[in-house]
Amino acid sequence: MSDSTAALPVAPAAEDRMLPAVVYGLYLIGLANGLTILVGLIVAYANKAQAGPLMRSHYIFQIHTFWLSIVWAVIGGALMLFGAPLSLVLIGIPFFLLGLAIVSLLGVWFAIRCIIGAVYLAQGEAHPRPRNWLF
Repeated sequence: MSDSTAALPVAPAAEDRMLPAVVYGLYLIGLANGLTILVGLIVAYANKAQAGPLMRSHYIFQIHTFWLSIVWAVIGGALMLFGAPLSLVLIGIPFFLLGLAIVSLLGVWFAIRCIIGAVYLAQGEAHPRPRNWLF
């Protein structure tokens, strides 16, 4: 006699998509207030270890998005701080404008990354490139 239950395919357990969606929402709200981005980062770090492979890719993407935005904000802010006093003698204007452009585009980049990640999440897919720098 054969065991008929051994031949049945096992469906993968559905992963909870609620917390990654909450993190994406906190990140997008954080563009207006800043504080909820930190709350989203804490939630992503707290849930990454026990998440399944699909949701883990989203948590990695969210954590990577936060740290990349911090790096670019520091670079843009440093250029602005360096260029502001030198603008009095006109040599610092390009540095200041470059820093301002980096900081300004950073918000757009952050929002696009969050929206793209949320679209993958809504489709029930893992993020294909969670450690990518662009999108």
